[in-house]
Amino acid sequence: MIYELRTYTLVPGKQGEYLKLNAEVGRPTRGDKYGKLEGSWTTEFGTLNQFVHLWAYPDLVERERLRAELMKNDAWTKDYMPKIRPLLVAQENKMLSAQLPLKPPLDGGHVYELRTYRTLVGKAGEWLSHFKAILPVREKYSKNVGLWQTEIAQLNEVVHLWAYRDLNHRAEVRANAVKDPDWQAFLGKGMPLLVEMRSVILLPAPASPMK
Repeated sequence: MIYELRTYTLVPGKQGEYLKLNAEVGRPTRGDKYGKLEGSWTTEFGTLNQFVHLWAYPDLVERERLRAELMKNDAWTKDYMPKIRPLLVAQENKMLSAQLPLKPPLDGGHVYELRTYRTLVGKAGEWLSHFKAILPVREKYSKNVGLWQTEIAQLNEVVHLWAYRDLNHRAEVRANAVKDPDWQAFLGKGMPLLVEMRSVILLPAPASPMK
């Protein structure tokens, strides 16, 4: 399984228009026939006016085939794409390999945190090894939704997704985790391997399967 994380930066003030088109035209047209939508969100903190969506494909070859099929769909190319292009400032995508099975929350009403860590060259695997070993400790406080390594785009990068009931819950979880001696020991091993850390807070989009 391969995952594609796409981030669209929208014209300021046009997010509502984009989300309406996405929910009423884009999602019904595309469905999961051309790749499975795992989740879609808007940014609440971090870089604003962004739409983030996560797609799953069996592999890169099948992704290429499905996207070619999508381009033959007139409802997509003629009814949807011409309407959203003027609303977009930039597009970015990353191809990710899953390091753990995706575990969406079973219920709704969450805020999500997407964290992106860039490691020293060649050190992503070492960081992931430390992180996977400590994850049962971290998950005493909140559950990980997804963990990936970037295969195409910015290399030496680890991406992880977390779900919280709200921002107060996030603050509580992180305050408790940082007091844990095992987590502190992990930080001592993992931090020296990192070059850059980024975090954005995401809210589920109207058409998102993850809520």
